[in-house]
Amino acid sequence: MTTGRGTDILRAALIGAALLCAPAAHAQDAAPAAAVAADAAERRAMNARVFDRVWTEVRREYYDPNLNGVDWDAARETWRPQALAATDDGQLYAAINGMLDLLDDAHAAASSPASVRRQDAQHRDRPVIGITVSREDDGGYRVSAVREGSAAADAGVQVGWRLGGGWTPDHDVVAGQAVRVEFVDAAGDRHPLELMPRIMPPLPVFTADRSRPGVLVLSARAFDPGMARWIGAELSGLPEDVDVILDLRTNAGGRLYEAEAVLGCFLPRQVPWAWRTGRGGRRQPLTTGAPCGELAEPLSNDLAVLVGPGSRSAAELTPAALQESGRAIIVGAPTAGAVLISLDTDLPDGGRLTLSRADFVTVSGVRLEKTGVRPDVITPTSDQALDVAIAALADPVETARVGVGRD
Repeated sequence: MTTGRGTDILRAALIGAALLCAPAAHAQDAAPAAAVAADAAERRAMNARVFDRVWTEVRREYYDPNLNGVDWDAARETWRPQALAATDDGQLYAAINGMLDLLDDAHAAASSPASVRRQDAQHRDRPVIGITVSREDDGGYRVSAVREGSAAADAGVQVGWRLGGGWTPDHDVVAGQAVRVEFVDAAGDRHPLELMPRIMPPLPVFTADRSRPGVLVLSARAFDPGMARWIGAELSGLPEDVDVILDLRTNAGGRLYEAEAVLGCFLPRQVPWAWRTGRGGRRQPLTTGAPCGELAEPLSNDLAVLVGPGSRSAAELTPAALQESGRAIIVGAPTAGAVLISLDTDLPDGGRLTLSRADFVTVSGVRLEKTGVRPDVITPTSDQALDVAIAALADPVETARVGVGRD
């Protein structure tokens, strides 16, 4: 037992020990806070770099030096604070795209790093939940396709449902990690789901269907590299009495040089088919490429092209040229009207900016931006387009007489 002076010495020792330990405890508490502050500062700095790169690129490179009448300095003052305050990619790219929406240009858009990673991985096996979404005018997303055999299909997700919470395209899909997402159907009912990604092979970009006698249907989901070469191989040696249908209803466009080469499959070489006008105002003709792939000469078989609201960009330019030249009958529904010629720019965080660099009009001077291609034969639904096209090629006189939605 310790008493008197010994007790005082012990008490002093304990107080000293407490004083020595106290700063260490505060340091441990302060370390996470400092790390959070550092992360927030780093996030803000990157947000600034990305936003400023987009703003400057538009100012310097957009095809219209007047920026469609938008006060770009005022746009910066409005949207930059929101971008810098963003705590994740979803908020950052919502602010950037909010600013880009002022241009009223479907080709002016920024993709987050997660979206870019998905785009770059689309041609190899990868984890997917099985939905394709399109961005709405209000910044939200709507399901435009559901993949058969996917988690989304098994859960009953329907085309037309909106994303109402949880996952967005600004988030990665990782194998083994469930994705929580809430959908909102047309009636406003909410469907909170947990979807486990599945490793699935890429969907084919190009497919050929010879199941119908006397008809070859060539479907392309994008004007990806190799499209013209593939079409040329499919058309090589084709009997003259076989009708050809080019299905572009779900084609979002792609490479302009592929559009020129595809037109070379059906039109004479070096024929002007459009005009492009860049930022400097110089007008340049676009001409068809050499006969594509294995074809020695352009195909002379009867041709129809299927289009719809999902047809964009090069998938509008191509049918417009074939329509104006009288080479093909266009069947389906009016296209999206997103035809300005664009290029991509990589952003500092791994995102990507798509920006219109040239205006486009057809060879006869028709501007398709915002109006799109109007088919020769308009079908009540997209599903009917193929059958109507087959009938139109088999008997164009009867199709004209009946006038099935003919414009």
